[in-house]
Amino acid sequence: MATPDLQHRIQSTLDELRPYLKADGGDIRLVEITDDLVVRIELLGACADCSMINMTLKGGVESALKKAAPELKAIEAINLV
Repeated sequence: MATPDLQHRIQSTLDELRPYLKADGGDIRLVEITDDLVVRIELLGACADCSMINMTLKGGVESALKKAAPELKAIEAINLV
């Protein structure tokens, strides 16, 4: 189970990213942190079906989360097809 500190670091990082996503009509939501330290997020609004979703996830969200919480094993978007 994720510690309160880990949850706080992840949520704080998502809160820092949120204004950039909202500027493009999108948003992000933390769905869960699994017991094996996988963060599951959902990209919302314009981000959900943007052609740049993979770049946003890998280049932006994943790198920021792993910087804030290096113990994470993976970051997955539940709505990434």
